[in-house]
Amino acid sequence: MTTLHGWTPSVLYNSRSLRLIRRQLARTLAISILALTAGGCVFAPAETFTLQAEVPADFRVKADAFYVPATGETCEAPPRESGKVAPNRKLFTSEYQNIARTAEFQIPLTTRAGGCPLALSSLRLNLRARWGPDRSDTDGDFASLSFYDELADDRPGFPASGIQEFQGQCQWLFRTMGPYRYIVKILHCRAVDADGQMVKRMAGGVLQRDQLPGRTVTMVFKMAAEERPFGQDTWVRFPQGWKRCMGKSLEDPYAFCRGNTTDFKPFKLPDGRECTVYPNCTE
Repeated sequence: MTTLHGWTPSVLYNSRSLRLIRRQLARTLAISILALTAGGCVFAPAETFTLQAEVPADFRVKADAFYVPATGETCEAPPRESGKVAPNRKLFTSEYQNIARTAEFQIPLTTRAGGCPLALSSLRLNLRARWGPDRSDTDGDFASLSFYDELADDRPGFPASGIQEFQGQCQWLFRTMGPYRYIVKILHCRAVDADGQMVKRMAGGVLQRDQLPGRTVTMVFKMAAEERPFGQDTWVRFPQGWKRCMGKSLEDPYAFCRGNTTDFKPFKLPDGRECTVYPNCTE
């Protein structure tokens, strides 16, 4: 067989094919770079931070992240299509568990929608908890985080540990509902002060975006040991527990006490028991 400088024709053919493949790959790479650089900049893979939510048993956690055009951009994210999540939102979900645990999510700090560079602006942490045996026996509240290019000078920097922690507390508020006065519960979650006492503001805080890549933000929620009534002047507390004020009659759905601390009416627990005092049911 005739050779060319020690190469067989089949080897020469394979060498030419290899050069052709390389040229095609180079062309594809060039096209990809041109597409990425449209608008004058190249975007590296989005940086992320770790969001942790420590919650009691029987809690579900959902994180809803919202993005806005990055600083200096004049573009807008495309409008939401029917039946789909808006392009400037990202959703993260951790379902119910019957034990206390830590839900964890990787949250991108930037994204793109319709070619528009977006930066993380806020995050709503949706908390939902079970209070009864039926699937509908749940209620929810939320906490929030806000993200900025810069924070005020008097704000402390990100902790050297790489973990920023925000404290919160949840509490069940109880009330009666319907003509049979069944007990239902409302979940109430708020921030806590330095002494661990619940305050009026929502749990969460503000963060500087460029301090977050590779860091961890932890939101810790504990459940208050004691429940309290939802609304004011509808229950009276006794050593045995809370009694529901009579109001104008058994049918009065509002039943404010109005100073009457001697007339009360029964109510029902979710399991159907008729009670005179909450939560012990009987005196």
